[in-house]
Amino acid sequence: MTLLLGIDIGTTSVKAGVFDAEGKCLDIVRQDYALQTPEVDYVELDAEIYWQATCKVVRDVLQHGAIDPYQVVGIGVSSQGETFIPVDAVGNPLHPAIVWLDNRAREEAQLLDRILGHTVYRHTGIPTINPTWTACKIAWLKNNRPRIYQSTAKFLLVQDFIVHRLTGRFVTEGSIACTSLLYDIVEHDWWQLALEAVGLEAERLPEISTPGAIAGALTERAAGEIGLPDGLPVVLGGMDQAAGAVGAGNIYPEIVSETTGGALTIQVTLPRPDVDSRERVPVYVHSIPERYLFVPVCDTGGMALKWFRDNFYVAEAENLADEVDIYDLMTGEAEDISPGSDGLLMLPHLTGAFSPEYNTYARGVFYGFTLYHRKAHFTRAVLESVAYMLRRNLEAIAQTGVTIKEVRATGGGAASRLWRQIKADVCQLPIVTLENSDTALVGDALLAGVAVGVFSTYDQAVEAMVHPADRLDPIPADVQVYEKMYQRYVQLNDVLEPLFKEHFSMLDDV
Repeated sequence: MTLLLGIDIGTTSVKAGVFDAEGKCLDIVRQDYALQTPEVDYVELDAEIYWQATCKVVRDVLQHGAIDPYQVVGIGVSSQGETFIPVDAVGNPLHPAIVWLDNRAREEAQLLDRILGHTVYRHTGIPTINPTWTACKIAWLKNNRPRIYQSTAKFLLVQDFIVHRLTGRFVTEGSIACTSLLYDIVEHDWWQLALEAVGLEAERLPEISTPGAIAGALTERAAGEIGLPDGLPVVLGGMDQAAGAVGAGNIYPEIVSETTGGALTIQVTLPRPDVDSRERVPVYVHSIPERYLFVPVCDTGGMALKWFRDNFYVAEAENLADEVDIYDLMTGEAEDISPGSDGLLMLPHLTGAFSPEYNTYARGVFYGFTLYHRKAHFTRAVLESVAYMLRRNLEAIAQTGVTIKEVRATGGGAASRLWRQIKADVCQLPIVTLENSDTALVGDALLAGVAVGVFSTYDQAVEAMVHPADRLDPIPADVQVYEKMYQRYVQLNDVLEPLFKEHFSMLDDV
């Protein structure tokens, strides 16, 4: 049997999955970790945790699935974007990973915006410069941790870091590098003007390869740590959003998929990067060569639900039977609440707002609750808030001329039928799921299969490995309720937008 392994390093977990050449999932294993927030707006993680978790999930998936390691013919690796790790010449981290959610680099973002802002979208597909982007965080490190900056041999994204641990090579590609603010998505090279603005030499970044290419062979040392034979090809899967688009079969223009993981993201395949003449919708490099993606991102999607779980369902989680999932309990309670949560609204901007609001000062809000509302109302309001964000982004995409007929739902959020139905009702579109909802892992495996010759083309690979599951259509009566609540959500966003920055300034003065 020919098997393909996918590894996806997300914001709050690492997952590994093994698939056969027909797309059957033999097993998936996940290892969670907690982000560190040592100060306001700081979000970090000990970079070694990424590698330790990767080793654990690969070993566990082989063991739990009773999988013969010698049947694995290729490894695809994808990761979250923007998060970076400064390392020495042999790849040892010199500072905790600064996670994409981190907002410490506001001053650096403002300076880079003054230098690059008028040309940034044409070169990078990034609509606005904010502290999310890697270049801003590297500039912060240079200004605030100069000894670490000077000692750094390479600045790596998370995929780059894991690929180096697996192969010993410092190599990257456009799909993962495109949101660093350092990569030119048209020329497929480092953007010299951005490098100069940061004061960073290209030699301190990894070698650029092609999305879906083989990065190198699994070293003997890495093979011993993860439990696979040395010499296996390691393939560049790209950013998790792009790999997930591949795993959803989203490799043709105007197919729309959404991923509700830690963040909410939407993916639309494009033939070229200049589709949006207004330069508002983010454009990424696809994991399929010579293609691009619209990828609007909302920082806190499923993470808003996780935050609510961690803070308001502690006792329930501790007392649950082992076979019961806390999210099933939460959504089961939310299902008993009427659509619209009896007037309760949430703005889920727990780490600021990105697409399409672009306001790093935005914060989370619950609005409209009364003595009548109970905890399940708030759970449902969290679910509905993510659906409202999804609709607002789909409307921005539609304004570019892209036709949207259905949405393919992926990621952990796709496991909830209630959440999918809410999205269908809010967006007034069918929501389609796939047999394998962990589409980044499917995409990694699929890309590895093409790279090592299991499949001759990407079309053939998608046909073999991507299979639709079910479809939820909007419920007309609930559509009417959500139309009113969505308009109130937009209004609340717009009214509070100027107050968020004012509130942030007030906190600075305290």
